[in-house]
Amino acid sequence: MAESYDVIIIGSGPGGYVAAIRAAQLGLKTAIVEREHMGGICLNWGCIPTKALLRSAEVLDHASHFKDFGLVLEGSVKPDAKAVVGRSRAVSARLNAGVGFLMKKNKIDIIWGEAKLTKPGEIVVGKSSKPVVEPQHPLPKNVKGEGTYTAKHIIIATGARPRALPGIEPDGKLIWTYFEALKPDALPKSLIVMGSGAIGIEFASFYRSMGVDVTVVEVMPTIMPVEDAEITAIARKQLEKRGLKIFTSAKVTKVEKGAGSITAHVETSDGKVQQITADRMISAVGVQGNIENLGLETLGVKTDRGCVVADGYGKTNVAGIYAIGDVAGPPMLAHKAEHEGVVCVEKIAGLLNVHPTDKGKVPGCTYCSPQVASVGLTEAKAKELGRDIRVGRFSFAANGKAIALGEDQGMVKVIFDKKTGELLGAHMVGAEVTELIQGFVVAMNLETTEEELMHTIFPHPTVSETMKEAVLDAYGRVLNA
Repeated sequence: MAESYDVIIIGSGPGGYVAAIRAAQLGLKTAIVEREHMGGICLNWGCIPTKALLRSAEVLDHASHFKDFGLVLEGSVKPDAKAVVGRSRAVSARLNAGVGFLMKKNKIDIIWGEAKLTKPGEIVVGKSSKPVVEPQHPLPKNVKGEGTYTAKHIIIATGARPRALPGIEPDGKLIWTYFEALKPDALPKSLIVMGSGAIGIEFASFYRSMGVDVTVVEVMPTIMPVEDAEITAIARKQLEKRGLKIFTSAKVTKVEKGAGSITAHVETSDGKVQQITADRMISAVGVQGNIENLGLETLGVKTDRGCVVADGYGKTNVAGIYAIGDVAGPPMLAHKAEHEGVVCVEKIAGLLNVHPTDKGKVPGCTYCSPQVASVGLTEAKAKELGRDIRVGRFSFAANGKAIALGEDQGMVKVIFDKKTGELLGAHMVGAEVTELIQGFVVAMNLETTEEELMHTIFPHPTVSETMKEAVLDAYGRVLNA
């Protein structure tokens, strides 16, 4: 007889495991199905290990500027690729084990294998086609295995995988995805990065810090296309100052593989084609949802452009089936997945006043050097929507703390509705802006007006003062510029 649960979650990434914990907290009998790694892509191959790599790059960059701080460094500092990657994998392994501990602590059953929806309220779990291959990521103890399981509510949280362009498919050798880019056997001397979204730019920034000759090719007119164009222009200038070569309004039309190198044919906006040869190429042209082999077609679950269609509560068009996180569509971000998981489960549990996920208030962060962070509408989007706006800006070059840190290249930009004072968007570039952006996220969530932000006391000296100054600038009241 099939074992029964209140909630079964397919996938243990940030959305899945957080949803499982919240379900258990609410007294629901809960199980989570995983086929490969506890913690999903984020903990094992995405958010966390990439930040560990970028931290090594940041420390290396600081070491190369010791003299600027009146310090003497005897001898040279150079990267040890094996050690850098080893540290990153150790960080990942620690958090991977932590998810297993949280499942045990919250009395959540782990079912190991690949789940398939067979009928409403039922899944069949078969043997995983993706066995764990890293010794740092052992299987959790006392897991359940293959079999049939039932639940009134089934949440799909299967995440996403790298998208591939026809004819330029990653081969794991000369053309990498983020999997190979995270743990190279040795640093290449040269690298082409195809795509300048968050994944592409972060890897481009990391490898450049490691001394690699990096070329970025982006089909859109600006790098990091989802961000405000004024902000990305500043980021591009700083990245190019660090030695990155960047082509925008350009596309890789074909590649030629050599014995130990790859040549990309890059077509620019004027129709000319350049041939760029490098040791390796990273394909970072986006991701697509893992919707295959789940039985969605059998049950009639609606999908669109490779993702499951779900509402703000995670509900699909089929009763009792939900979708959260990357598999439910953009923005494909771990924190969005976590929030959707909590909202979905609280709605299932019947809690009152559960608000649907508002994707317009999901912050975006890119951890290159300099960092980029944002929330809400860009200036261009606000104008496209016909909003009458006020725009404020404040440069890090006028902030005392940023100057003292030696991090005076950056800017904060805010966009307000001229009539109501509503904060429509906030955009930042510079040191640690991925930590600062949450201040504006909270402000937007609380429906804070410009007047309330102006009357908020920011501590001095901090880089966060740039946030208030940008608000003041939007209303002609800037104090320090």
